[in-house]
Amino acid sequence: MSAVKLGVMPPLVPALVTSRDFMCAWVALVEDCGVESVWAVEHALAVEDHAPNYPYTEDGRMGDAFTGLPILDPLELLTFVAARSDTLRLSTCVMIAPLHSAAILAKRIASVDILSGGRLQIGLGIGWQREEYEAVGAPFTNRGPRLEEMILAMRELWTHSPASFHGRYINFDRVHSHPQPAGHDVPILLGGNSDAVLDRVGRIGNGWLPFTIGPDEVASAAARIRTVAVGAGRDPEGIEITAWPGSLDPAAERDVDFVRRYVAAGATRVLLWPQVATPDELPLLRHQIESYQDQVIGKL
Repeated sequence: MSAVKLGVMPPLVPALVTSRDFMCAWVALVEDCGVESVWAVEHALAVEDHAPNYPYTEDGRMGDAFTGLPILDPLELLTFVAARSDTLRLSTCVMIAPLHSAAILAKRIASVDILSGGRLQIGLGIGWQREEYEAVGAPFTNRGPRLEEMILAMRELWTHSPASFHGRYINFDRVHSHPQPAGHDVPILLGGNSDAVLDRVGRIGNGWLPFTIGPDEVASAAARIRTVAVGAGRDPEGIEITAWPGSLDPAAERDVDFVRRYVAAGATRVLLWPQVATPDELPLLRHQIESYQDQVIGKL
């Protein structure tokens, strides 16, 4: 049996995510299929006329469909998944951390981790929509350094009481944040492909979430992460890589040789986004997951 884990992402179809009955059935089916984890995305707002800052298309734009995507709050969604399941691990891919207060986000993450019995890990990133930052009142500049301080500050709140942190952007002294996560920590994965992200993963991350890049790029990035981790006195084997091959080439998502190259590059988990459009397509959802397990995961 393959040691590669399978994670899936929930649907982004208005009629589905707004149906409690469908989402209950979706969670039950995903768990029954033996999926390891569920991954939720975040966008607080979708800006209609955003600047061309989206880094994953040639024209820098998400496209017209972006403004209609029904993106539930990821932690609220994962709390729902936790309540309807027993074994599924929970993660985000990704939360745009600098949109949030470090103290409030630390409290929310700890709450979901406790209520799920310690099944939460959290994927964080810095986003790309300047207008989204402006709309929620968060500064768009220095997003990377702000994210790094948030990680360190949240870990301080999760592990110490009283907790103190003094940085350039975040400051608190002898505060108590209870209850703390089940294991006094929550694994933090970082999304993005830039050198700054890779170095941050090597220094302080528990995992990396590459997006829209090929297996050769993942391999070279993983080597950089390992080098940085060793230089920081960390064990690089403790840094997990979660790849979504379909983010680069949806047509090759079920090509076992293509996916195998990501695993050879260092990925220990792969993500699948099953395509379901109506409530009566639940049997199709099961088929998509089980066929992927048999034809791809089982052959890695």
